[in-house]
Amino acid sequence: MSTLRVWLTPTRPGEPAVIADRAERKAIIIELVVVFAVTLGLSGLQSLLSLLDALMRPEPLADQHAAINVPQAELGLIDMLAQLTNVLRLCAWGGLGAFLLWRGGIALWRVGLDRSRPGRDLAGGLGLAALIGIPGLGLYLVAHALGLSLTVQPSTLDAAWWRAPVLTLAAFGNSFAEEVLVVAYLLTRLRQLGWSENRALWLSAVLRGSYHLYQGLGGFVGNVVMGLVYGRAWQRTNRLWPLIVGHALIDVVAFVGYAALRGRVGWLP
Repeated sequence: MSTLRVWLTPTRPGEPAVIADRAERKAIIIELVVVFAVTLGLSGLQSLLSLLDALMRPEPLADQHAAINVPQAELGLIDMLAQLTNVLRLCAWGGLGAFLLWRGGIALWRVGLDRSRPGRDLAGGLGLAALIGIPGLGLYLVAHALGLSLTVQPSTLDAAWWRAPVLTLAAFGNSFAEEVLVVAYLLTRLRQLGWSENRALWLSAVLRGSYHLYQGLGGFVGNVVMGLVYGRAWQRTNRLWPLIVGHALIDVVAFVGYAALRGRVGWLP
């Protein structure tokens, strides 16, 4: 069997037991609906409505803009605090998913949120960042050229001493919330409900793509691919930190790099 085929074949290390009790299964389903209704699931619905609005506008998608980190206040200090508040909200979302798993009797080391292998987790994160980040940039540029993506502006924050560190924290907040909720939390709960690994993986990936629909079809496809790769990596290893590190590095390069290069290079829309 080839290496690729082995990697594409899911394994289930540390798998939680499938829950048979009907009342407990119902409780997990309700929990999933509530958690995603107030976090990334709601963001997916909002992104879909944003894309529909963009498609109904007379301007082509490529001529429209989608900004991610935008100013929240006129005064610089208040803006910085508002940005940090957004970071805290994202970390709280991820913390909610981790808490619910722990409260449900699943030790966090079982989903890879421990500090037992920092060196290997960092190396894995660097590899995942390169695997997704470089092709992802190429996909965005092609999609934008074909008119399938809005012009994404990772940051429109004004130049300030706090911009780079705050954007770095925002990158961590995004990665922590998404990887905990959409990978560790969701896939663990679906394992408990008896879903197959492949079926759960596709749901996780499509959910990840859904809350990037505001960027256009290119953003949706790119993030579905990312979700398939990241989700399978977690299913194979049950290590979450490499996913968080890899995602954070991609966002740091996008957020801080765009802020530094905006208006200075011709190839960046």
